[in-house]
Amino acid sequence: MSDLRLVVWDVDGTLVDSQAHILMAFGRAFDALGLPMPDRAAVLSIVGLSLPQAVAKLAGDQDAVTQEKLISLYKDGFQAIRAEGETSQLYPGALDTLQALHGHDEVLMGVATGKSKRGLDHLLDTLDLRRFFVTTQVADFHPSKPHPAMLQAALADAGVAPQDAVMIGDTSYDIDMGRTAGVPTIGVHWGFHPAVSLTQADHQATEFAQIPAILRGHWGI
Repeated sequence: MSDLRLVVWDVDGTLVDSQAHILMAFGRAFDALGLPMPDRAAVLSIVGLSLPQAVAKLAGDQDAVTQEKLISLYKDGFQAIRAEGETSQLYPGALDTLQALHGHDEVLMGVATGKSKRGLDHLLDTLDLRRFFVTTQVADFHPSKPHPAMLQAALADAGVAPQDAVMIGDTSYDIDMGRTAGVPTIGVHWGFHPAVSLTQADHQATEFAQIPAILRGHWGI
């Protein structure tokens, strides 16, 4: 039996604070079509879903053509934000935690995110994070969370059984994905969904510094 363990991270709202850029990109998209921008709470509630599912929730009263335009405009808007030199930043304590876990030979790490491959690649390269992860699962190649496909793919990549992995995320979609895949979960309180929506998580963290201690208690590492 392998002694390897796998920590799978969500990205937006868990590792990086991308709230301002997400709101800005959606604002530009809705404004370009002359549509009212959904309120902040509505936008943050869909973070974690793949973009088509997110837009369907935010603009469910619009036809399919309009929703496709919103998707395209959102992508263009996010690219423009990056071109302006803007990059989402890690939450305080994130880098220290990644470095600490990376120092354990038996601990592998990966990400499972609703971001596109292009968006994730840009983030990993800009923040020099690629070195930490053995598997990166994105929305381009899987059904949207909370479907377990991307988490199952991460397990297969790492050769780790579900019970030997942990899914860490800030949304109910992350927690539901983990539960469906049979993977224990840690809900984090600094992201985009309220803590009350994370009650089904096996563990809760209110700050990054708690993550290593939770994993030590869970795995004894």
